[in-house]
Amino acid sequence: MPRAEFTVGPDPEEGTRLDVFLVERLTFLTRNQVRKAIDEGGARVGGRAAKPGHRIRPGDHVVFDYEVPALEPKLLPEAIPLKIIYKDEDVVLIDKPAGLVVHPGAGHASGTLANALVHHFPEVALIGSEERPGIVHRLDKDTSGVMVAARSPRAFSELVRQFKTRVVWKTYLGLAWGRVVAPEGRLNWPLGRHPKEGKKISIRARSPKKAETFFEVQRVFQETTLLEIRPVTGRTHQIRVHMAAAGHPIVGDPIYGRKKEGGRYPRLFLHAHTLSFLHPGTGERVTFASPLPPDLEAVIERELEPGVRS
Repeated sequence: MPRAEFTVGPDPEEGTRLDVFLVERLTFLTRNQVRKAIDEGGARVGGRAAKPGHRIRPGDHVVFDYEVPALEPKLLPEAIPLKIIYKDEDVVLIDKPAGLVVHPGAGHASGTLANALVHHFPEVALIGSEERPGIVHRLDKDTSGVMVAARSPRAFSELVRQFKTRVVWKTYLGLAWGRVVAPEGRLNWPLGRHPKEGKKISIRARSPKKAETFFEVQRVFQETTLLEIRPVTGRTHQIRVHMAAAGHPIVGDPIYGRKKEGGRYPRLFLHAHTLSFLHPGTGERVTFASPLPPDLEAVIERELEPGVRS
Protein backbone atom coordinates (compact mmCIF):
# COMPACT_ATOMS: atom_id res chain seq x y z
CA MET A 1 0.00 0.00 0.00
CA PRO A 2 1.46 3.40 -0.99
CA ARG A 3 2.41 5.80 1.79
CA ALA A 4 2.84 9.57 1.70
CA GLU A 5 4.55 11.56 4.46
CA PHE A 6 4.53 15.33 4.95
CA THR A 7 5.72 17.87 7.48
CA VAL A 8 3.30 20.77 7.81
CA GLY A 9 4.79 24.14 6.99
CA PRO A 10 4.02 27.58 8.47
CA ASP A 11 0.98 29.77 7.79
CA PRO A 12 -1.28 29.74 5.82
CA GLU A 13 -1.42 25.96 6.40
CA GLU A 14 -2.17 26.27 10.13
CA GLY A 15 -5.76 25.33 10.83
CA THR A 16 -6.30 23.62 7.47
CA ARG A 17 -8.44 20.49 7.58
CA LEU A 18 -6.43 17.29 7.25
CA ASP A 19 -8.47 16.03 4.27
CA VAL A 20 -8.04 19.34 2.43
CA PHE A 21 -4.29 19.32 3.17
CA LEU A 22 -3.93 15.83 1.69
CA VAL A 23 -6.10 16.45 -1.37
CA GLU A 24 -3.98 19.48 -2.28
CA ARG A 25 -0.86 17.30 -2.28
CA LEU A 26 -2.22 14.02 -3.62
CA THR A 27 -3.93 15.49 -6.66
CA PHE A 28 -4.51 12.07 -8.23
CA LEU A 29 -6.99 11.26 -5.41
CA THR A 30 -10.46 12.78 -5.03
CA ARG A 31 -11.58 14.28 -1.74
CA ASN A 32 -13.99 11.35 -1.24
CA GLN A 33 -11.16 8.86 -1.75
CA VAL A 34 -9.00 10.73 0.77
CA ARG A 35 -11.83 10.91 3.33
CA LYS A 36 -12.57 7.19 2.93
CA ALA A 37 -8.93 6.27 3.52
CA ILE A 38 -8.80 8.56 6.59
CA ASP A 39 -12.02 7.07 7.97
CA GLU A 40 -10.46 3.62 7.62
CA GLY A 41 -7.53 4.68 9.81
CA GLY A 42 -5.11 5.57 7.04
CA ALA A 43 -4.01 8.96 8.42
CA ARG A 44 -1.84 9.68 11.45
CA VAL A 45 -0.75 13.06 12.75
CA GLY A 46 2.12 12.99 15.21
CA GLY A 47 1.77 9.21 15.39
CA ARG A 48 -1.92 9.28 16.33
CA ALA A 49 -4.92 8.39 14.17
CA ALA A 50 -6.73 11.50 12.94
CA LYS A 51 -10.14 12.31 11.45
CA PRO A 52 -10.77 14.18 8.15
CA GLY A 53 -11.66 17.40 10.00
CA HIS A 54 -8.52 17.41 12.16
CA ARG A 55 -6.90 20.86 12.06
CA ILE A 56 -3.20 20.65 11.31
CA ARG A 57 -0.50 22.86 12.82
CA PRO A 58 3.00 23.88 11.72
CA GLY A 59 5.51 21.12 12.42
CA ASP A 60 2.93 18.30 12.43
CA HIS A 61 4.18 15.09 10.84
CA VAL A 62 1.46 13.56 8.67
CA VAL A 63 1.58 9.93 7.50
CA PHE A 64 -1.07 8.76 5.06
CA ASP A 65 -1.62 5.22 3.73
CA TYR A 66 -3.98 4.90 0.79
CA GLU A 67 -5.06 2.64 -2.07
CA VAL A 68 -4.27 3.64 -5.64
CA PRO A 69 -7.63 4.02 -7.48
CA ALA A 70 -8.31 1.09 -9.81
CA LEU A 71 -8.71 3.07 -13.03
CA GLU A 72 -8.31 1.99 -16.59
CA PRO A 73 -5.89 4.18 -18.51
CA LYS A 74 -7.63 6.26 -21.17
CA LEU A 75 -4.58 7.68 -22.90
CA LEU A 76 -3.44 5.62 -25.89
CA PRO A 77 0.18 4.42 -25.60
CA GLU A 78 2.25 5.38 -28.63
CA ALA A 79 5.73 4.14 -29.53
CA ILE A 80 7.21 7.62 -29.90
CA PRO A 81 11.01 7.55 -29.34
CA LEU A 82 12.21 9.35 -26.23
CA LYS A 83 15.71 10.48 -25.31
CA ILE A 84 16.10 9.48 -21.66
CA ILE A 85 18.61 11.43 -19.57
CA TYR A 86 18.00 9.49 -16.34
CA LYS A 87 15.43 7.15 -14.79
CA ASP A 88 14.75 5.33 -11.53
CA GLU A 89 11.68 3.99 -9.73
CA ASP A 90 10.42 7.52 -8.94
CA VAL A 91 11.31 9.78 -11.83
CA VAL A 92 12.29 9.88 -15.47
CA LEU A 93 14.20 12.80 -17.03
CA ILE A 94 13.56 13.38 -20.72
CA ASP A 95 15.34 15.51 -23.31
CA LYS A 96 12.25 16.80 -25.14
CA PRO A 97 12.72 17.69 -28.80
CA ALA A 98 11.17 20.79 -30.32
CA GLY A 99 7.84 20.07 -31.99
CA LEU A 100 6.65 17.51 -29.44
CA VAL A 101 3.50 18.56 -27.55
CA VAL A 102 3.63 17.62 -23.85
CA HIS A 103 0.04 16.41 -23.35
CA PRO A 104 -3.21 16.14 -25.34
CA GLY A 105 -5.19 19.32 -25.83
CA ALA A 106 -6.99 21.32 -28.47
CA GLY A 107 -5.67 20.22 -31.86
CA HIS A 108 -3.43 17.52 -30.38
CA ALA A 109 -5.42 14.45 -29.38
CA SER A 110 -2.42 12.14 -29.76
CA GLY A 111 1.26 12.09 -30.65
CA THR A 112 2.26 13.76 -27.39
CA LEU A 113 4.92 13.20 -24.77
CA ALA A 114 2.20 11.83 -22.47
CA ASN A 115 1.31 9.18 -25.07
CA ALA A 116 4.98 8.23 -25.30
CA LEU A 117 5.35 8.02 -21.53
CA VAL A 118 2.54 5.50 -21.07
CA HIS A 119 4.10 3.36 -23.81
CA HIS A 120 7.62 3.32 -22.40
CA PHE A 121 6.57 3.41 -18.71
CA PRO A 122 3.11 1.76 -18.37
CA GLU A 123 2.92 2.42 -14.61
CA VAL A 124 2.72 6.15 -15.37
CA ALA A 125 -0.78 5.70 -16.85
CA LEU A 126 -2.44 5.74 -13.39
CA ILE A 127 -0.35 8.55 -11.88
CA GLY A 128 -1.82 12.04 -11.95
CA SER A 129 -4.68 12.94 -14.25
CA GLU A 130 -5.95 10.73 -17.06
CA GLU A 131 -4.98 13.30 -19.72
CA ARG A 132 -1.59 14.17 -18.23
CA PRO A 133 -0.24 10.99 -16.60
CA GLY A 134 2.99 11.56 -14.72
CA ILE A 135 3.22 15.14 -15.99
CA VAL A 136 4.18 17.68 -13.31
CA HIS A 137 5.21 20.59 -15.56
CA ARG A 138 5.34 21.42 -19.25
CA LEU A 139 7.36 23.04 -22.00
CA ASP A 140 5.87 24.81 -25.01
CA LYS A 141 5.65 22.68 -28.15
CA ASP A 142 8.52 24.52 -29.84
CA THR A 143 10.76 24.62 -26.75
CA SER A 144 13.29 21.82 -26.39
CA GLY A 145 15.16 20.56 -23.35
CA VAL A 146 15.06 18.75 -20.03
CA MET A 147 11.79 17.71 -18.38
CA VAL A 148 10.94 15.48 -15.41
CA ALA A 149 7.96 13.12 -15.13
CA ALA A 150 6.82 11.09 -12.11
CA ARG A 151 6.81 7.27 -12.09
CA SER A 152 5.35 6.80 -8.60
CA PRO A 153 2.49 8.41 -6.65
CA ARG A 154 4.87 9.75 -4.00
CA ALA A 155 7.08 11.32 -6.67
CA PHE A 156 4.06 12.92 -8.34
CA SER A 157 2.73 14.56 -5.18
CA GLU A 158 6.19 15.66 -4.05
CA LEU A 159 7.17 17.17 -7.40
CA VAL A 160 3.83 18.98 -7.68
CA ARG A 161 4.52 20.46 -4.24
CA GLN A 162 8.05 21.50 -5.22
CA PHE A 163 6.91 23.26 -8.39
CA LYS A 164 4.14 24.99 -6.44
CA THR A 165 6.51 26.20 -3.69
CA ARG A 166 9.31 27.06 -6.16
CA VAL A 167 11.77 24.53 -4.81
CA VAL A 168 12.52 23.55 -8.41
CA TRP A 169 15.24 25.57 -10.15
CA LYS A 170 15.20 25.95 -13.94
CA THR A 171 17.53 27.62 -16.42
CA TYR A 172 16.97 28.17 -20.14
CA LEU A 173 19.21 29.25 -22.98
CA GLY A 174 17.57 31.77 -25.27
CA LEU A 175 18.77 33.84 -28.20
CA ALA A 176 17.19 37.30 -28.12
CA TRP A 177 17.03 40.00 -30.76
CA GLY A 178 19.24 43.02 -30.19
CA ARG A 179 22.32 43.65 -28.10
CA VAL A 180 21.44 43.40 -24.43
CA VAL A 181 23.60 46.01 -22.72
CA ALA A 182 23.13 45.11 -19.04
CA PRO A 183 25.10 41.99 -18.01
CA GLU A 184 22.09 40.74 -16.05
CA GLY A 185 18.57 41.83 -15.23
CA ARG A 186 15.19 41.12 -13.67
CA LEU A 187 11.81 41.28 -15.41
CA ASN A 188 8.73 41.30 -13.20
CA TRP A 189 5.72 42.33 -15.29
CA PRO A 190 2.57 40.49 -14.12
CA LEU A 191 1.11 38.28 -16.86
CA GLY A 192 -2.33 37.12 -17.94
CA ARG A 193 -4.50 36.47 -20.97
CA HIS A 194 -4.34 39.10 -23.71
CA PRO A 195 -7.44 41.34 -23.43
CA LYS A 196 -8.31 40.86 -27.14
CA GLU A 197 -6.41 37.79 -28.33
CA GLY A 198 -7.29 35.00 -25.92
CA LYS A 199 -4.60 32.57 -27.09
CA LYS A 200 -1.83 35.05 -26.29
CA ILE A 201 -0.34 36.13 -22.95
CA SER A 202 0.21 39.82 -22.22
CA ILE A 203 1.62 42.25 -19.66
CA ARG A 204 -1.59 44.25 -20.22
CA ALA A 205 -4.00 41.56 -19.04
CA ARG A 206 -7.11 42.53 -17.06
CA SER A 207 -6.36 40.02 -14.28
CA PRO A 208 -2.59 39.46 -14.34
CA LYS A 209 -0.64 37.24 -11.98
CA LYS A 210 2.83 37.82 -10.56
CA ALA A 211 5.64 36.72 -12.86
CA GLU A 212 9.38 37.08 -12.36
CA THR A 213 12.26 36.28 -14.71
CA PHE A 214 16.01 36.76 -14.29
CA PHE A 215 18.51 36.76 -17.15
CA GLU A 216 22.27 36.84 -17.55
CA VAL A 217 24.12 37.65 -20.76
CA GLN A 218 26.29 34.81 -22.05
CA ARG A 219 27.46 36.28 -25.34
CA VAL A 220 26.63 39.31 -27.49
CA PHE A 221 26.61 38.93 -31.27
CA GLN A 222 26.17 41.49 -34.03
CA GLU A 223 22.36 41.54 -33.90
CA THR A 224 21.44 39.10 -31.14
CA THR A 225 22.35 38.13 -27.58
CA LEU A 226 22.64 34.66 -26.05
CA LEU A 227 21.06 34.65 -22.57
CA GLU A 228 20.83 32.28 -19.64
CA ILE A 229 17.30 32.79 -18.35
CA ARG A 230 15.90 31.74 -14.97
CA PRO A 231 12.12 31.98 -14.49
CA VAL A 232 11.15 32.16 -10.83
CA THR A 233 7.44 31.72 -11.52
CA GLY A 234 6.06 29.39 -14.18
CA ARG A 235 3.44 31.32 -16.14
CA THR A 236 2.43 30.30 -19.65
CA HIS A 237 4.82 31.78 -22.26
CA GLN A 238 6.50 33.71 -19.44
CA ILE A 239 10.02 33.96 -20.89
CA ARG A 240 8.78 34.75 -24.38
CA VAL A 241 6.40 37.50 -23.25
CA HIS A 242 8.84 39.06 -20.77
CA MET A 243 11.65 39.21 -23.32
CA ALA A 244 9.35 40.67 -25.97
CA ALA A 245 8.09 43.29 -23.51
CA ALA A 246 11.70 44.19 -22.72
CA GLY A 247 12.33 44.88 -26.42
CA HIS A 248 14.38 41.71 -26.95
CA PRO A 249 12.03 39.01 -28.26
CA ILE A 250 13.31 35.46 -28.59
CA VAL A 251 14.39 34.78 -32.17
CA GLY A 252 12.22 32.39 -34.14
CA ASP A 253 9.15 33.14 -32.01
CA PRO A 254 6.10 33.06 -34.32
CA ILE A 255 3.77 34.65 -31.75
CA TYR A 256 5.75 37.29 -29.84
CA GLY A 257 8.80 37.72 -32.06
CA ARG A 258 9.70 39.88 -35.03
CA LYS A 259 7.39 39.53 -37.98
CA LYS A 260 10.21 39.35 -40.55
CA GLU A 261 13.27 37.24 -39.84
CA GLY A 262 14.04 36.25 -43.42
CA GLY A 263 14.04 32.52 -42.68
CA ARG A 264 17.28 32.97 -40.78
CA TYR A 265 16.21 30.91 -37.79
CA PRO A 266 14.77 27.37 -38.06
CA ARG A 267 12.61 27.59 -34.94
CA LEU A 268 12.10 29.19 -31.56
CA PHE A 269 15.54 29.53 -29.96
CA LEU A 270 14.54 28.60 -26.41
CA HIS A 271 16.00 25.54 -24.71
CA ALA A 272 15.42 24.19 -21.19
CA HIS A 273 19.05 23.75 -20.18
CA THR A 274 19.02 22.62 -16.53
CA LEU A 275 16.45 21.34 -14.04
CA SER A 276 17.17 20.97 -10.32
CA PHE A 277 14.88 19.54 -7.61
CA LEU A 278 14.86 17.51 -4.40
CA HIS A 279 14.69 13.83 -5.30
CA PRO A 280 11.34 12.46 -4.02
CA GLY A 281 13.02 9.28 -2.77
CA THR A 282 16.20 10.58 -1.14
CA GLY A 283 15.46 14.25 -0.42
CA GLU A 284 18.81 15.19 -1.96
CA ARG A 285 19.03 17.99 -4.53
CA VAL A 286 19.74 16.63 -7.99
CA THR A 287 20.44 18.57 -11.18
CA PHE A 288 20.08 17.40 -14.77
CA ALA A 289 21.15 19.16 -17.95
CA SER A 290 20.43 19.06 -21.66
CA PRO A 291 23.02 20.53 -24.05
CA LEU A 292 21.95 22.71 -26.95
CA PRO A 293 20.64 20.47 -29.75
CA PRO A 294 22.48 20.49 -33.12
CA ASP A 295 20.03 22.84 -34.86
CA LEU A 296 20.52 25.53 -32.20
CA GLU A 297 24.28 24.94 -32.07
CA ALA A 298 24.32 25.60 -35.82
CA VAL A 299 22.56 28.93 -35.23
CA ILE A 300 25.26 29.96 -32.75
CA GLU A 301 27.96 29.03 -35.25
CA ARG A 302 26.31 31.29 -37.85
CA GLU A 303 25.98 34.13 -35.33
CA LEU A 304 29.73 33.92 -34.71
CA GLU A 305 30.62 34.53 -38.33
CA PRO A 306 30.09 38.33 -38.64
CA GLY A 307 31.91 40.56 -36.11
CA VAL A 308 31.14 38.97 -32.81
CA ARG A 309 31.53 40.78 -29.49
CA SER A 310 31.92 38.67 -26.35
